[in-house]
Amino acid sequence: MGENAIEIEGLTKTYAASGSQPPKEALKAVDLNIPAGSIFGLLGPNGAGKSTLINILAGLVLKTSGRVQIWGFDQDVNPRQSRASIGVMPQELNIDPFFTPRAALEVQAGLYGVPKSQRVTDKVLKAIGLEDKADAYARNLSGGMRRRLLLGKALVHRPQVLVLDEPTAGVDIELRQMLWANIRRLNEEQGTTIILTTHYLEEAEQMCDEIAIINHGELIARDSTAALVGRMDAKTLVIHPDGDATLPEMPAGVESCQRRDGAFCFTYRRGEIATGAVLEAVRKAGIVIRDVATEEPDLEDVFVALTSDKGKAA
Repeated sequence: MGENAIEIEGLTKTYAASGSQPPKEALKAVDLNIPAGSIFGLLGPNGAGKSTLINILAGLVLKTSGRVQIWGFDQDVNPRQSRASIGVMPQELNIDPFFTPRAALEVQAGLYGVPKSQRVTDKVLKAIGLEDKADAYARNLSGGMRRRLLLGKALVHRPQVLVLDEPTAGVDIELRQMLWANIRRLNEEQGTTIILTTHYLEEAEQMCDEIAIINHGELIARDSTAALVGRMDAKTLVIHPDGDATLPEMPAGVESCQRRDGAFCFTYRRGEIATGAVLEAVRKAGIVIRDVATEEPDLEDVFVALTSDKGKAA
């Protein structure tokens, strides 16, 4: 295994025509390498192709063309080894209600061919916080507990790569924090490569080392999280005046507005206008500054800008 946990070249998936629906090209020649040991974000709007890509990695959907290599194993040459190298926590709660968590994990381990002597069921139950529910029927578990069980099922064969498809969708803050603590521990202590899809962009920004954005089946961006956010050169200076004041005139290139709380907002490009020039214009207008703050762009701004631009061009 090289420096990449996953290597994807020219991956294409076209779904056949169905009834009056024409063929749909879900993935269009996607090239993507995911470094081993990283926490990698895979983002995109609904229908962008994320689920198709994940299902191809998991061996649940057959690709149309291209090459997929997982942990050094080519899917076409070594399908069993490549599938054994990856675990997937799906978004859907597909759990047999008549199985206990312990039984569900044992069955899953058996499906992966893990010998009884090498199974780590109790260890996984402890890691996902279901020790005290190990022998309760899954139908009696809360939604959050069922989601933890999905994570446990993805871990029973100790995969080198773990895919989390919307792992915190619809869960409370406490469970979300518990899941992320477990994920960080897997990554830091065992070196597990984590691939995350999420609609909570603040999660991706906090958790992921690198991020790829897919839209209309194409890879439209891939970079470190910091570099992606850095693509947005805008900066907003928020000034709270001391007393009544009117919005001052600003240099060309500065957009001004006044918020409901009376604060003045000045948005400009850092590469073109210095913050000092904005502050100087405020002082020249005779405004006494009571408080000042800055607002930087976040991943959501980048995501919206990239996907909306791509949508307009398509």
